[in-house]
Amino acid sequence: MGKLVKPHGSETLNPLYVADDAKRAALEKEAEALPKLLVCSQAAANAVMMGSGYFNPLTGFMNLKDSLSVAEGMKTTCGLFWPVPIVNVVKDASGIKGAKRIALLDPNVEGNPVIAIQDVESIEEATDEQMNLMAEKIYGTTAMEHPGVSPFLSVGKFFVSGPIQVLNYSYFATDFPETFRTAVEIREMIEKNGWKTVSAFQTRNPMHRAHEALVKIAMERTNADGAVIHMLLGKLKKGDIPADVRDAAIRKMAELYFEPNTVEITGYGYDMLYAGPREAVLHAVFRQNMGASHLIVGRDHAGVGDYYGAFDAQEIFRNEVPDDALELKIFEADHTAFSRSVGEVIMMREAPEGHKKEDFVFLSGTKVREMLSEGKDLPPEFARPEVAKILMSYYQSLPKETANV
Repeated sequence: MGKLVKPHGSETLNPLYVADDAKRAALEKEAEALPKLLVCSQAAANAVMMGSGYFNPLTGFMNLKDSLSVAEGMKTTCGLFWPVPIVNVVKDASGIKGAKRIALLDPNVEGNPVIAIQDVESIEEATDEQMNLMAEKIYGTTAMEHPGVSPFLSVGKFFVSGPIQVLNYSYFATDFPETFRTAVEIREMIEKNGWKTVSAFQTRNPMHRAHEALVKIAMERTNADGAVIHMLLGKLKKGDIPADVRDAAIRKMAELYFEPNTVEITGYGYDMLYAGPREAVLHAVFRQNMGASHLIVGRDHAGVGDYYGAFDAQEIFRNEVPDDALELKIFEADHTAFSRSVGEVIMMREAPEGHKKEDFVFLSGTKVREMLSEGKDLPPEFARPEVAKILMSYYQSLPKETANV
């Protein structure tokens, strides 16, 4: 078996989690006497991703100059290809003024335990103009209605930069013990399975038949040995299905409808950015770090509302990502749906001549939620019945006024 794809930016993966028990205990003891900084949810998730090795080869939080450079041109000031600023931004840094070393407190765990220790290299205040410029470049908009822009522009303007040592994986490892995996663990899992060519599928939603077929099509056309379905486990926008429900639904689909030893269900600890094309590139970077050779990028990847074109996330790889930036390859997928005339799920661009739009089985997200809330079965062409049953149970447990949000 050949070697897996190399990590991004280095020969070996360098996770920032302190794995040595004695060293970690010593750092936890040291943290008791350090100045404390309660970070935002996104900064805590950034720490988890660096601790897990997903954000290799970063060693800590970016300064303002690097953040602007990454936002404008997808490169740090030293030339590392990177699509999204990885930052620790706060409203008030007065409590750590002059400190060289600080303890970062987790906002997402009761009691706000220390999630990491940071060496402070700089504390810089961005201007409103700089914040808006970064939002426009990353998200394509400065509209506060955008679910990624709103937290980015409201969390503060003080950039606290410097290397970190990560002490835990926040709530992800404890709340999702069967699913949360670090990049290190996924590389080990891929090697244990004897896989070399691996398709990665990003999801923040349950998977219906179109998604299932898309993974199988990608595996076939890339000659993949296996697929890693890699779900986001962090914060989402209102109305999205919680990670535990999604996890159960996806596991049931994989158990019943994939061949043994062809798919792994895993998750990562991050909050959704809804940054469309830029987030798709970030997805590619950390899927390379976990050992995947291909990332499936389909319609409206990492998108939200009407902020991005249907295939902007594919176009950014063609038009803005340098050819030598990543070793991972992109599998460009079209919108998929069940065709009554063909009798299976197909990519729309591959519909046979004479195929009509009415031949496809379509259901809007609103219609799906409405049917499941009312206890109505989804068409078997759209969803596997075992998956629909799990989702129906969830929607019927919600108060009526929130079920259709």
